[in-house]
Amino acid sequence: MKKIKVFEMGGTISAQGANRLDMKDYQSGIYTGDYFAEQIPELKNIADVTFESFLRISSTEVDAPHWIQLREKVIYALDVENYDGIVITHGTNTLEESAYFLHLTVPTEKPIVFVGAQRPFTGMSTDAHYNLVQAIRVAQSDTAKGKGVLVVLNDEISCAREVTKTNTYRLEAFQSGQFGYLGFIDPDKNVVFYREPTRKHTYESEFASLNITELPKVEIIYSYAGATGHLINYLAKQSDYQGIVTAGTGAGLISPTELEAVKNAREKGMFIARSSRVGNGRVVQINGYDRYDFVHADNLLPQKARILLMVSLLTYDDTTSLQHIFDTY
Repeated sequence: MKKIKVFEMGGTISAQGANRLDMKDYQSGIYTGDYFAEQIPELKNIADVTFESFLRISSTEVDAPHWIQLREKVIYALDVENYDGIVITHGTNTLEESAYFLHLTVPTEKPIVFVGAQRPFTGMSTDAHYNLVQAIRVAQSDTAKGKGVLVVLNDEISCAREVTKTNTYRLEAFQSGQFGYLGFIDPDKNVVFYREPTRKHTYESEFASLNITELPKVEIIYSYAGATGHLINYLAKQSDYQGIVTAGTGAGLISPTELEAVKNAREKGMFIARSSRVGNGRVVQINGYDRYDFVHADNLLPQKARILLMVSLLTYDDTTSLQHIFDTY
């Protein structure tokens, strides 16, 4: 039987509501491993599961230092404690971001699976119990090896790079846009994959060997009709920011005043990555933007582009190298 370590980070999957119909005002981080094991005894028939409480918070409170701590715990559990796979219970609001950071920075072929819930543990028809069961099924499956960090909810398996939360409360909230899911876990209990990630990740990633103690500060600026560029100018005046990701309109475009602000920020040494607020499709080089020395974020969502830029800036300090990373990861 495989050994699986579960790191608990709070979120709806660990939440208690005022009653069984409370699906919005519940408190995260109430329930931990012992209670999970007691309430879901079927887990012991799937794997030898060990729980460790790391955080007991809403995912809105998760930040970069938490990612670094989590990375260290995961690497230690896999390399020193010799677990066969990792499951991380996490609030759904920023689950995809934590998952993508580990996808870029953990040197392993062993399965790492993020799981959350859209309904609290105490809610009527909660998805917390079965999502955890299915995540552990994936983490102990040989078929999940070498596929990077995975996200499992609603019987669906997604790649950390592409998955995003697309609905506030519905159970089918996690989607991967035009790419679709990697696989599924069906009632026959088989973990079945239909495609694999093609971009570099985990054991292939050059960032997995880094000693990461701190991440550069990068902000996201959301563009819209009549955007002034004031926020970009403000960030350019700060000495501690190294980058900006623009969530542009359409194919990653920003307003004329934002372009002037970006030019100023770039002259001050900040790196600018163009992404799109649309949700699907690539952001590519366009001739009219060449003089602004942008990095083009391919099809990464703004929140994912931010993470890749943060990690990349640990090693690179020129646009050409950064663009190569965005074309590769």
